[in-house]
Amino acid sequence: MSILQDFKDSNSQSFRRQIIENGKKDFRSYCNAMNPNFFMPHRQYQDEICYAMQAIFEKKLRNENGQPYTILIINLPPGFGKSYTAVLFATWAFGQSIKNQVITVSYNQTLSTRFAKSVRDAIEDKEIIGSDDYYVVGSFFPDVRIKQGDGATNLWTLEGAYMSYLATSFDGAITGMRGNIGIIDDPIKNAEEAVNERVKEKHWDFYKNTFSSRMLDGAIQVIIQTRWATDDLAGKLLQEFPDRCYVLKMPALVDGKSLCEDLYSTVDLLNKKETLDEHIWLSNYMQEPIDLRGALYGEFKTYYAIDTEKFERVIAYVDTADTGADRLMLVIAGVIDNLAYTMDIYYTDEAMEITEKETARRMNEYNVRECIIESNNGGRGFARNVERILKESFKNKKCMITWFHQSKNKKTRILVNATNVMEQIIMPDDWKKRFKAFYTDIVKYQRKGKNEHDDAPDGLTGLVEFVNGDVKGIRRARVLKRSLFGL
Repeated sequence: MSILQDFKDSNSQSFRRQIIENGKKDFRSYCNAMNPNFFMPHRQYQDEICYAMQAIFEKKLRNENGQPYTILIINLPPGFGKSYTAVLFATWAFGQSIKNQVITVSYNQTLSTRFAKSVRDAIEDKEIIGSDDYYVVGSFFPDVRIKQGDGATNLWTLEGAYMSYLATSFDGAITGMRGNIGIIDDPIKNAEEAVNERVKEKHWDFYKNTFSSRMLDGAIQVIIQTRWATDDLAGKLLQEFPDRCYVLKMPALVDGKSLCEDLYSTVDLLNKKETLDEHIWLSNYMQEPIDLRGALYGEFKTYYAIDTEKFERVIAYVDTADTGADRLMLVIAGVIDNLAYTMDIYYTDEAMEITEKETARRMNEYNVRECIIESNNGGRGFARNVERILKESFKNKKCMITWFHQSKNKKTRILVNATNVMEQIIMPDDWKKRFKAFYTDIVKYQRKGKNEHDDAPDGLTGLVEFVNGDVKGIRRARVLKRSLFGL
């Protein structure tokens, strides 16, 4: 009997050693052992999350240029354990090297403390004597121990290291420490914040000027976020740094079935879909930003390169700023078969003495031959000055500039021409990054309700009207101009 027991004990210890060895090298195996009641082999979405976290840590996730991604964006429904997985990832990373330095950012100080406590508790948890199937961080990484006397919950150091962990919030600061692993956990709380420009700007400002400044060279970042809005933190990162961001987007329903049946059954999710407001369902469970659902425009067609010799004409449409809050909008395009290949967009709120010169410079650079400018609110004087600058500074007399009074309702024009804009205007493939402010205002423009800015869609509407010869009064204005100025 004792020989049999010794054999069982030996097998049990051998099995345990194998699990520990696997967990040291493989983050998914580590998670399975740390909490087998949550991390289960049949929950395949966990494979993807764990693989992505380990791969970005090991610099194995690479973009099409062969460069490693440095930002992992995880969009996952509530209840799927994304924050808990991030806690375990921090402990596993310390196991790879106690020299790693982790900074975590949460929505507020309460949540940041909770996140920090979870990481610290996991490290301080002790093995249960006689329990072969119970694993703690020390089971895998016995050298990962918090330095004695380092009692702070939100800032502490591992033995043998210097400043290992800091937890803060978007209302807090990051002082006295730099990190090579940064984790930001769900910065937006609800739908109200998703449409609050001040809150989103605050997040972006914190990221740029506080969080990023404390990241060491070669640091990785994990951004865990429900996709509330196109210009939330995840959206801004994708817009600003597309080559650095790897996105793991996992909607709750895939082809009508639950992503994980034992976390949320398909029936339960379908009930939620029927019960919740559509925008809450889409953002929380399907990772579709609120503002995309009601957006007027979809995904624009793009081009990589174009033979400018094939252009039938090169045109420009200008809408000057109506008020101090508006922007000047200049769009230059080459036309082939009623398709407008956008070459340049000048979208700015700078003063008119600056925009007149810059508009003329761009029109000369792209060899614009026809330009129309709305004469409402000072547009006529702007047009005359641009024309003068073209002639005096660039010796350019080939561009026909015409101003006209726009009498049609702006909102109606934008809505009526939306289909034509999508079908006839083709953007350069880098337009989202090249024309950032313009892109933001285009994707945020809503079919219904009040829009903060309409200069961008108004400019595209004017361009497509120009292409289609649907600008009221333009011919009469040209005839009048020729008669007055002998042109």
